[in-house]
Amino acid sequence: MSKIFYITTPIYYVNSHPHIGHAYSTIATDVLTRFRKLFGDETYFLTGTDEHGQKIVESATKAGIEPQEFVDKISQEFRDMWPHLHIENDQFIRTTDPEHKACVQQVLQKIYDQGEIYLKEYEGLYCVGCERFMDESELLDGNCPDHQTPPELYKEQNYFFRMSAYQDWLVAELEQNKNWVYPARYRNELTQFLKAPLQDLCISRPKSRLEWGIELPFDKNFVTYVWFDALLNYASALGWPDGEKYKKYWPHVHHTIGKDILKTHGIYWPCMLKAAGMPLFKKLVVHGHWVVGGSKMSKSLGNVVDPLAMKDQLGVDALRYFLMRDMSFGEDANFTEELAITRYNGDLANNFGNLLNRSISMSRNNFEGCVPPLGEVGELEKDLQNSFSKGVETCQDYILAFQPHRALEHVAWLSSQVNKYIDNCKPWSLAKKPEDRARLGTVLYTALDMARILVGLLDPVMPEKMSEARKSLGLGKEAIPFEKLTPGLLESGTVLPKPTPLFPKMKPLAQEKTASEVKQTEKSAGTVADESKEWFAFDDFQKMELKVGHIKTCRKVEKSTKLLCSEVDLGEGRLRSIVSGAAEFYSPEELTDRRVLVVANLKPVKLMGEISEGMILFSDDQGKLVLIEAPDQVNPGVTVR
Repeated sequence: MSKIFYITTPIYYVNSHPHIGHAYSTIATDVLTRFRKLFGDETYFLTGTDEHGQKIVESATKAGIEPQEFVDKISQEFRDMWPHLHIENDQFIRTTDPEHKACVQQVLQKIYDQGEIYLKEYEGLYCVGCERFMDESELLDGNCPDHQTPPELYKEQNYFFRMSAYQDWLVAELEQNKNWVYPARYRNELTQFLKAPLQDLCISRPKSRLEWGIELPFDKNFVTYVWFDALLNYASALGWPDGEKYKKYWPHVHHTIGKDILKTHGIYWPCMLKAAGMPLFKKLVVHGHWVVGGSKMSKSLGNVVDPLAMKDQLGVDALRYFLMRDMSFGEDANFTEELAITRYNGDLANNFGNLLNRSISMSRNNFEGCVPPLGEVGELEKDLQNSFSKGVETCQDYILAFQPHRALEHVAWLSSQVNKYIDNCKPWSLAKKPEDRARLGTVLYTALDMARILVGLLDPVMPEKMSEARKSLGLGKEAIPFEKLTPGLLESGTVLPKPTPLFPKMKPLAQEKTASEVKQTEKSAGTVADESKEWFAFDDFQKMELKVGHIKTCRKVEKSTKLLCSEVDLGEGRLRSIVSGAAEFYSPEELTDRRVLVVANLKPVKLMGEISEGMILFSDDQGKLVLIEAPDQVNPGVTVR
């Protein structure tokens, strides 16, 4: 029996144009939805725009138009963007929709009638960017930490929601339901916040200051606070309280949000739901921010990245893959075009794309353009098939745990295992000997069959490219059902069309090193200093920043016999790419999941087309490199003293 899965994006504020942060949230939600469909679940995917509040008025005034005209324009930009990014949402809601307004007023009236909304005079610090009053404890050097501007002092009458009455209940709820907020650090953050007395929530704005909003049903002189309005979209979209969609989907609701709106969704929203007598959401899934130049990507800071521009450069599906692969869910990640291209070339062009192209080409050349017959299966094939059977389950577990980055990391590893299998079996040599034809068929069949499973696992992330991949494997137009992602189901004799590279390699943005520089790098990378080098002062040594790193993945560098490229966790909220000259002494698999010592403050360089952001330390034992390891119990990012 299929499960029901209702998931929402944040409700996007339309004071300015959509950027890559909005694209990430929506793509992540789309990917999770597509995976759930693959698993056989019944899904419903909601996104939309938040269109009231003071910032809207200010932006409309600057544009020289009325607020309604302004929000119509910007909201349409969001709606129009999603198909360009291969996003398939079931519904797009606007907080200016009449049905939503009616829902908000009905909830307000209900809570007011219960005596949980009251009028009082209030003086406080108000951040226009956040659209809320702030405590002084939340400020950093007197500024809002998100918008880097001081809040304004307001003194006025407003209506307040008795949110303080729900503090003990919310604390107990967080304690009892350990998995309610993911990742756990954000649950801990909410718990820590609730150790201080919870203040009642100001839920109105006087019309004398702001008219653009939903009018309070019990006082025509006020409009609704934008967050009390916006949060209710998740229920109003389904027709609360009596709509059939509400009855069907609301018990299974999951919210995907960015960490900057944790407080509104983790404290305001559950208290509102409790007061309104509505069931709580199943899970709050919190992701980090894309960082540019060390700062959060933000419209107010002017450092946003246009997702459509990046789509045109990378391709839609490659952009989706990069965003899902390079942000560890819940942590911040660095966004640069160079990193995106490096990921594209490493995972898609060199790994998966190369696997697909060479397995199809060799099969076409040696078996009349068809999938070869599967002959006798040896231990190598059994091991690979077993890895894939377990790998499919592992990927499913990661998705169900809201860890798409881990799922894609595992898919990349599975793909590298097939490439390793091909390299070990050497089908190009088998093809030269007629007596090895049966073995050749087994090797190529196995490679194609594993590629078929990889296509199925990557389909929710790259739907257009995987549709092309299915055609190149002679498969149908429809996505491969999850139950078919098991080894041995590819039909021998299937006609294989002439392949075209799915992921042509991209030129890196940075200038390549010269051949002599590369040669010298290969000679010295990852090794200890030459004994002939001069002594240096202790003060100079102190400039070196040594940290414990955790190698998450590792692969060989293309066209190099000595270089390995590792992705290393240094506790920074992203993975660093580090090149080392250890390929003669370690396989990528031997370095994966090891705790290592890293020189963390080296200037990034490009080596053989790969960005290297540090150095992994090895010892030189009579010409053999030996990895210097840190104890497993030491966390990544710990400084070595």
